[in-house]
Amino acid sequence: MLKMSVVGGRPFSCGGEQLFRKGLVSARYGVHDMDGSAKRICRAAVGTPEDHFVIILAHNGPTGLGSKINDICGRDWVYGGGDHGDPDLAQAISHLKETTKVSIPLVVFGHMHKQLAYGNGLRKMIVAGADNTMYLNGAVVPRVKRLINEQGTSNIICVNNKVPQLTPESRGTMRAFTVVEILDGRLDKIAETWVSVVEDKTSIEEEHILFEKGIEISS
Repeated sequence: MLKMSVVGGRPFSCGGEQLFRKGLVSARYGVHDMDGSAKRICRAAVGTPEDHFVIILAHNGPTGLGSKINDICGRDWVYGGGDHGDPDLAQAISHLKETTKVSIPLVVFGHMHKQLAYGNGLRKMIVAGADNTMYLNGAVVPRVKRLINEQGTSNIICVNNKVPQLTPESRGTMRAFTVVEILDGRLDKIAETWVSVVEDKTSIEEEHILFEKGIEISS
């Protein structure tokens, strides 16, 4: 049995140093500032079973992972870039590693789109951090693409230019999934996977491997 707990990051986060929707976050969660948010995340992680490892699931990633426009949380919409991560999440992770035995092999988030603004290429979607922690961005946008348009012609190019067999009458989609495989207590493989859905048939059309080596996950 996989002994794992999922701990959430701050709700309504959109990156940067300011609390987004501060009034709502304060009223609903009792969080008034970044320090309070970091403490709330830490309490949740410390409250998990002792023999579990923790996966942190947040809307946006932490600060400290780079400030270039193509870094995993880098600002791609302003000249010169900048680190658009969440400081409270970074503070919480650092505190947990320094003061507890909580194992955090994986931090998963989104918000920062893979396709950079102004046609500047693609974002780094995975970073191997210290202490066997992997930081994974799953913001592949759009996540769902139509396979054919109204005229019955393909409007998506798959890997190796292969497109599932379709008829002009059929309607199908390609759907993106970020798949994490944990085998025998190890973070074994992470892949961006595109699945075609045509009527009642599904098949994997493309798999882009982000990580495949194996990291020991200690409980």
